[in-house]
Amino acid sequence: MVTTDASQVRVDVHLTPDTLAAALAADVRAGLGAAPKELPPKWFYDDRGSELFDAITRLPEYYPTRAERAVLMARAGTIAAETRADTLVELGSGTSEKTRLLLDALTEAGSLRRFSPFDVSEATLRGAAAAISDEYGVTVHAVVGDFERHLDRLPTGGRRLVAFLGGTIGNLAPPARAAFLAELAEGLGPDDAFLLGTDLVKDRDRLEAAYDDDAGVTAAFNRNVLHVINDALAADFVPERFDHVARWDPDAAWIEMRLRSREAHRVQIDGIGMTVGFGAGEEVRTEISAKFTRPRVEQELGAVGLTVREWWTDPAGDFGVSLATPS
Repeated sequence: MVTTDASQVRVDVHLTPDTLAAALAADVRAGLGAAPKELPPKWFYDDRGSELFDAITRLPEYYPTRAERAVLMARAGTIAAETRADTLVELGSGTSEKTRLLLDALTEAGSLRRFSPFDVSEATLRGAAAAISDEYGVTVHAVVGDFERHLDRLPTGGRRLVAFLGGTIGNLAPPARAAFLAELAEGLGPDDAFLLGTDLVKDRDRLEAAYDDDAGVTAAFNRNVLHVINDALAADFVPERFDHVARWDPDAAWIEMRLRSREAHRVQIDGIGMTVGFGAGEEVRTEISAKFTRPRVEQELGAVGLTVREWWTDPAGDFGVSLATPS
């Protein structure tokens, strides 16, 4: 671990460029060597991928960001009053834009003392940490890590509100999601609370449109994982050889994003000494995005000892935000 301090800002680094490169290599080797092929969605997010995702959140088809923001705008004051949190921890915080609604409410309530953003990008976290420290005058303890590996490195003490927003929990398959929630719940103290954002089950056409927009931004975002592999592992993917596919699986209650090979071809990945063959029409799953109902959220949180105290949705009922505490 590398820790740096500057005035009120501390950054703990548990993911270095070398460990990230090793993790990517392991995931590519395992995922593209499997049948069917699969790549984890975490590798979408290099600088270009982050810009594309930001563009996605502004598309007319992509409702989750707007819907969740509407909930937070309406309920941030209630969340601050009920939790009386002096520390806000945000998992997958990125630039911490949405977080400001919670920071503002906790500041107005007079309880905020510390902010702890947690993400894989050191550069993004350092920028967000400095900005939040300047704007709010609070101590910032940032953690560069993977929330599937480093939850035990979160700062402890005080009354913490741990926020996991954006529906990101839906990117975890059920076994990984259960393990994540169990570890998170185990680390919560009796005065802590967990704020969770979950996209909700709805009409197939709306769901598929949200992940396959007319402008093709999501398609470019999906193919970006191939650019990441090319750059990091000296591969020769031609992203244009793959079509973007997004479809709703009603049995699993999730959207799947896939890349479908237009023709039979082979790809050389020199960085790991691997050659991968693709058949015409063969698909690589690059993301799942599970959709929830209130009973399912309550069941999954209850299974790890958390009780949902509040449940809110946007006016259209598209997105759910739950506030849970240890039982």
